[in-house]
Amino acid sequence: MPLVYRETVPVQEPFGTVLCLHGYPESSYMWRHLLEAVADAGWQAVAPDLPGYGDSPYGGSGTWQAHVDAVDAFHREQELGHVVLVVHDWGGLIGLRWACEHPEAVRALVISDTGFFPDGKWHGMAQALRTPGQGEQLVDGLDRDGFAGMLRTVSPNLDDRSIDEYFKAYASEEARRGQLELYRSGEFSELARYDLSQLAVPSLLLWGEDDPFAPVAGAHRFARELPDAELHVVPGTGHFVYDDEPGACSEAVVAFLERV
Repeated sequence: MPLVYRETVPVQEPFGTVLCLHGYPESSYMWRHLLEAVADAGWQAVAPDLPGYGDSPYGGSGTWQAHVDAVDAFHREQELGHVVLVVHDWGGLIGLRWACEHPEAVRALVISDTGFFPDGKWHGMAQALRTPGQGEQLVDGLDRDGFAGMLRTVSPNLDDRSIDEYFKAYASEEARRGQLELYRSGEFSELARYDLSQLAVPSLLLWGEDDPFAPVAGAHRFARELPDAELHVVPGTGHFVYDDEPGACSEAVVAFLERV
C-alpha cells in the first residue's frame, strides 16, 4: 500500500531532496518543523508515515524487513533519486539498512538517537515489547492518557497535538500487533553484514544530550566509525530531540546541508 507522506518544496529549483524517516512510536509529524526549515533553505523535504504509523495503513506486515521494503518502494515510487537521509530511532535501524543496500541513492546522512551496531542491546521497554505476553499487555493496556504519560516522562513538553498524532499507531488492533512484529522480527547481530563507512558520505550526528534509550555514547561511536562525521549534541534534550528543541535541530541540519 502507498505510504502517506508530508512534503515541502522550495519556490525555486531545489538543491536536492531530504528524506526523513521517523522513529517509534512517532510519525512524519515529528519532522514538521524541520521540513519547513529545509524548504526555506532551498531543499525538497519528504517524510513518509511508515506502515501502521501516522496516517499510513498497516499493510499486512510490521517486520523490520517489511519497513525496509516499504522505504525502498516509497523512494522508487516518488522518484526521489539521490537523497540526504535523515533518521531517528527505529527510522535509523530501518533507513540505514536501506542506505547500505542502496548506496548509490544516498548523498549524505543525518543520524539521531538510534543505533546500528551488531553488539547493540535492547533497552527495558524494547525488551518488554519483545517478550511474548508482556508485549501484548503493554500495547493493549495503553489508552491515550497512559500513552501521554509514558511519552512525557521522557519529553515533558510534548503538546497534545503531538500526543494525538503519535497515538495513531495505537488506533487499531493490527497496528498494535505490528509494533510487536517490529520489535520481535530481528536481532542486532544481523547488522554485522552492513558497513556504514563504505557509504563514504558526509554525516551529521544530531543527538539528545540526555537520551535514556540511545545514550550519547552511541553518537560518539558513530563518529569513530564513520569517515566524514560531525557530532552535534543538543543540550537539555532527551530521546525525542526534534520535539524537545525543534529550532536548534532545524538550525543544525540546515547548516549541515549548506556544506553537503
